[in-house]
Amino acid sequence: MPRFTLFTFSLEGFRRKLASVDALPQLCVLGVVSGLLTGAVMVAFRLLLELGGVLFMPGGDHEAFEGLPPLVRSSLPLLAVAIIGVFLWRQPAAARKLGVAHVIERLTYHQGRFPLRNWINQWWVGVVSVLGGLSAGREGPAIHLGAAAASGLGQRLRLPHNSLRVLVACGTAAGISASFNTPIAGVIFAMEVVMMEYTIAGFMPVILASTMGALVAMLVYGSEPAFQVPSVSLGSLMELPWIVVTALFIGLLAGLFIHVAQSERIRGLPVVLRLALVAIATAAVAWWYPEVQGIGYDSIEAALVGNLAAEVLLALVVAKLLLTAMTVASGIPIGIIGPVLVVGAAAGALAELVGVRLFPQLDAEPGFYAMLGMAAMMGAVLQAPLAALMALLELTHNPNIILPGMLAVVVSGLTTRQLCRCDGFFISVTRHGLHPLQQPLMQALSRISVPAVMERSFITTSRMVTRDQAWTLLDARPSWILILRSSDDKPTLALKAADLARALVAEGDEALIEGEERLIDLLEVPGLRLEMAPIHLQATLSEAFERLNDQAVDALYVEHGRSPKPQRISGIITRGAIERYYSLK
Repeated sequence: MPRFTLFTFSLEGFRRKLASVDALPQLCVLGVVSGLLTGAVMVAFRLLLELGGVLFMPGGDHEAFEGLPPLVRSSLPLLAVAIIGVFLWRQPAAARKLGVAHVIERLTYHQGRFPLRNWINQWWVGVVSVLGGLSAGREGPAIHLGAAAASGLGQRLRLPHNSLRVLVACGTAAGISASFNTPIAGVIFAMEVVMMEYTIAGFMPVILASTMGALVAMLVYGSEPAFQVPSVSLGSLMELPWIVVTALFIGLLAGLFIHVAQSERIRGLPVVLRLALVAIATAAVAWWYPEVQGIGYDSIEAALVGNLAAEVLLALVVAKLLLTAMTVASGIPIGIIGPVLVVGAAAGALAELVGVRLFPQLDAEPGFYAMLGMAAMMGAVLQAPLAALMALLELTHNPNIILPGMLAVVVSGLTTRQLCRCDGFFISVTRHGLHPLQQPLMQALSRISVPAVMERSFITTSRMVTRDQAWTLLDARPSWILILRSSDDKPTLALKAADLARALVAEGDEALIEGEERLIDLLEVPGLRLEMAPIHLQATLSEAFERLNDQAVDALYVEHGRSPKPQRISGIITRGAIERYYSLK
């Protein structure tokens, strides 16, 4: 009679599967779990913003700055900057890195491992900057909180670093998805802006995570799109030239935004002066135009239905753009995607008013150019055209906008890149020219961890052995013999087992005998010896490759264990093994 056995789960086996390049089922499981976790984190963050609105904003709306007296709404930025300056700038510079740029930096240079202190700072800084009336969005905090939460799950389970990278993308996608109810845009943003690559193994878990994040948000906030707008479409092909002109204008605005946000003049000012500049400028503009404060989604809705006066549109285009860029340049970590969408919508709506005035025959529906402006501005600032188009589609549920939107996104993106000489805003997180995530070799090596290609056929021994001990070592039929040294300042060496066997056979009983103890010095055996450096079992092949180059060695021994327990050696990885893996791919 057949015997049925229950499925048994081994965390160690799960880790081993994740280390390989074909761990798609395991990554999909992580995608589902990380999506649910990130969705819950994002709901909590949005509830914090809403709680602040209930406590001191008119109607309980955390964006209703227009309903506050001028003195109160102008005082909020001063208070917010003071709080951020006092409590954030007392911490080390590394702890002040927050938002999307921080996520890309940790993914690129730290294998997706996030400090807990930065994650905690992101919670209160994100809430204070939005409720305090700064021109700031919630998307940067959403991406950081989601990516770090998902990565923290992997770190807690001690998963290999190649899976941490996928978890960062999952958290990013789920954070965007849960924040805006835009699951497709979340996936595209994660792959296009953060991961900078498209692979099947990356796409599937990220899609699942984005779906789960959206579902969690829908359970709390419903499934309605972020903006309720009537269906609009391209009225006539005669509008295409004006769409091109509008996109050119928005591309120049995007270039201006990036240049101001990266201004060395502002960054070179003393900290107190930088913070004071942002606080006073925001407070002064807010006295007359409170629409520039906060995220500005209420302004987007008004622009989409044509309810904003030209004066207010101009204030949003000029003042909100400059205030957001100055805030970033001053070092205050804020989300920029929301304000960028607001500026784009206002610029598009303003272009529509000008176009109708100049060309009365222009048959433009209210909100049409505002929608195009949103996609064009986001695509140009981030240099992420697909993410911008998908965000536009899901934010408005209006498929008729895609065709003219494609034209607008391409023209604005080219304008920013070619005329303004700007890369994508977040690509500025570089160290030496080409971003590491854009290098095909490092991308390929980062997808797999060292256990998948390391040599497990080895044995460790001390430098001096007897002839009988040498033959006993060879009885295990290892490929490599690791020679452990007497002190840590001497490198561990690897000797080919075949070289030892050849020496023993060739020299006979008198081979390499030292004194009466009849000891063999493994450092004197003729053959190839590799100097080795340690690397952790969770590391990726890209980390191993960099370690080989940094230490100027030809092989690494893979350590396994957690401090303070002694580390044990799990395998050997050579430069040749890495090169063979890459050449086969």
